[in-house]
Amino acid sequence: MPESATIVRTGRKFQQVLNGAREVFLRDGFEGASVDDIARAAGVSKATLYSYFPDKRLLFMEVAQTECNSMADRALELIDDTKPPREVLTVAASQIVPFLLSEFAQRIFRICMAERDRFPELGRAFYAAGPEMGRKRLAEYLEIAAQRGELNLPDLQMAAEQFSELCKVKLWNLAAFGVQTQFSQEEIDDVVVNAVETFMARYGA
Repeated sequence: MPESATIVRTGRKFQQVLNGAREVFLRDGFEGASVDDIARAAGVSKATLYSYFPDKRLLFMEVAQTECNSMADRALELIDDTKPPREVLTVAASQIVPFLLSEFAQRIFRICMAERDRFPELGRAFYAAGPEMGRKRLAEYLEIAAQRGELNLPDLQMAAEQFSELCKVKLWNLAAFGVQTQFSQEEIDDVVVNAVETFMARYGA
């Protein structure tokens, strides 16, 4: 993929292209998704699609990044940096856990794993837009809470990594291996509560 390739994020049909691509990628995977099918699902011509995304990999990465940004924005709207860690982490985990278990996140993860050797940039892009960005934003809050004396964090980045992993306990593996595809709110809440309690037991000041 050319490094100089750029994405034009303007025009009334841009969102149509993203929506169509999301639908087809989730249904057919990356390799199985054809440009014809994406253009048809988006209700645009192939020429229009190519005017926005000259490369299918660019389109896939844009879909993943857009969805991850949307989740992060929803979480940030609910998070108040002035609140204590237990409250903020509960809100954060309540957004992170359902997203990790969502059909979108699971399917995108499987696509990235399937294409890892041929197109490693797909996985790198999803990692940067999802896990990496989430941990960076979490670390920003943790640093604020530590400066207020509410958390004792000898290694800020490690603490952010650990909280992210705590949000994957029990249910994520079940989803990733296809053992379970539907999760009750009670199951999700159990992971959220235990993630926060475990984190606070280790780092609470």
